[in-house]
Amino acid sequence: MFVGEVFLESVSTGVITAEEIDWITSKQSHFDRQEEAMVLKLGRLLDEGIIQIGCRLLGG
Repeated sequence: MFVGEVFLESVSTGVITAEEIDWITSKQSHFDRQEEAMVLKLGRLLDEGIIQIGCRLLGG
């Protein structure tokens, strides 16, 4: 898993999973500046209600 993938998936679906949040928090000490910026943006989007914590259903 990569921060960019989580960011793009979350922005495109409006959902971030609890597992993705757990992954981000466990790896945050290893992020470079660009990854840190993406995570901060995700946090802002969560605070604003644009992204919700939940699950994604696979579309077919």
